[in-house]
Amino acid sequence: MSDFISAAVQEKAAEAREFLIDLIQIKSISGSETEAVRFCLGKFAQAGCECKLIPLSNDIKNDPEYSHPAEPVSYEGRSNLVAYKHGIGDGRSLILQTHADTVPAADWEDAFVPHEDGDIIYGRGSCDAKGHIAAIWLALAALSEVKLKGRVQAQIVVEEEFGGNGALALIRQGHRADAVLVAESTEMQIHPANRGAIWFKIEIEGVPRHMGRKHEGISAIDLSYKVIEALYRYEEQIIEQSAGYPGFERYANPVQVNIGTLHSGEWPSMVAARAEIEGGVGFLPNRSMDQVKQEIRQVIESIDDPWLQEHYTLSFPKLHNDSYETEYSHPAVVALKEVCQREGLASEVFGWNVSCDARLYAKIGDMPTIVFGAGSIMDAHARDEKIDFNDLVKSAEVIAKFIVEWCGAVDHPVTTHSS
Repeated sequence: MSDFISAAVQEKAAEAREFLIDLIQIKSISGSETEAVRFCLGKFAQAGCECKLIPLSNDIKNDPEYSHPAEPVSYEGRSNLVAYKHGIGDGRSLILQTHADTVPAADWEDAFVPHEDGDIIYGRGSCDAKGHIAAIWLALAALSEVKLKGRVQAQIVVEEEFGGNGALALIRQGHRADAVLVAESTEMQIHPANRGAIWFKIEIEGVPRHMGRKHEGISAIDLSYKVIEALYRYEEQIIEQSAGYPGFERYANPVQVNIGTLHSGEWPSMVAARAEIEGGVGFLPNRSMDQVKQEIRQVIESIDDPWLQEHYTLSFPKLHNDSYETEYSHPAVVALKEVCQREGLASEVFGWNVSCDARLYAKIGDMPTIVFGAGSIMDAHARDEKIDFNDLVKSAEVIAKFIVEWCGAVDHPVTTHSS
C-alpha cells in the first residue's frame, strides 16, 4: 500500500502544481474568498470527492467566539467548502483542514502573479495556506482508488486570518471527526499544541486642559504610561511562570505582551483627553484565554491611581485565539509520527508558538487536533512568500499515508501507475 500511495502522489504531483499556480492567481484576501473556494470545489470534485458548499450566516457575528475584523464584513453568499471521501463506516474519521484566505499584499505589486524558481513557488498564499490546499488535494487524489474504512472530510475555510470564523462556523454546524489535522507551515514538525494569542483594547479618559493649566488636568497619555509599564511587568511574570512548560522548552520567549498601537491627544498645547492602547498577549496551555482576560484586568486594577480605576474600559473585540493541547501520546499523534519516521523525516512532536484554527477544533469541538505541513512560518505573510514544491509533495504523501493509517483501508489497489 505504501509504495502504491507514493507512486500515486508522484503521478498526480504535476496536476497539484498547476492547481496551486492557478489558485495563487485568485486574489482571496480575508473576506473575499468566494472565487477561490468555488475553484477548489471543482478541483476536489475531480479528485472523486463529494463536495458541498456550506453557507455562513451573519448570525455567526453573535457567537461569543467570533473574531471581529477591523471592518465589518457580510456573509451573504459566502461559504466554506467541505469535500468528503466516504468510508465504509467501520473506521476512524478524520478532518483535514486549511484556509483559502490570505493577508493583504499592499507592498507587493505582483503578489498574486505566481513566480517559479525551479521548485520554489512564490506568491501570496503559496505558503499560507494555498500550498496546503494543494497538498490535501494531492493526498486525496492519490487515494482515489483506495477504499477507506473511516470517512475523511477536507475543509477549506474562510477567514482564518481574521481569527477563525470559517472554522468556527463549521464546528457550530456540527462537523466532527475522531481527529483533526490542520495543515499549516510547520516545516513538517508535528504540533499537538499551540500558544494562544489574544488582542486587547484599553480606553482611558483624562481631563483636558490648556497647556497653561496643565496641572489642573489629567493626561490620558500619562495614564497610558502607567498601564503599559504594568503590562510589561505582567509579561515578566508570565515568562517566569511559563519557563520550561512541556513541549515549549525550546523557545527562548514562548510568551509575550506586546503594545501594538497607542493613540492619544488632539493638540500639542492641550492635556490629552483620551488614550487608546491596543496590543496582544501570547500565552501557553498553562493559561486559558479567560484567565488571561482576568489577569489583564487585574494588572490595570493593581495600579495605584484612583482616577484611572474609574475612567478606563477594557475590551477584547478582535483576535482571541485560545491555547490548546492534545496529549502527545494520543494515537493520532503517534500514528502521524510513525508515518513521518517511515518516510525518513526528522519530524518531532512539540508545541507551536503560533496560533491558528487548530485551537477551535480542540477547545470548541473537543477533538484531538494536530498541526502539520510543509513550508516555514517565516515565509507566511512575507513579501516574498514561497514554498518548496518538493516539500509540499512530501507532505501530501505523509498525509495520504496517515489517512490510511488512521482511517483504515479495505484492500490494496492493484492499479499500476506510471512514473
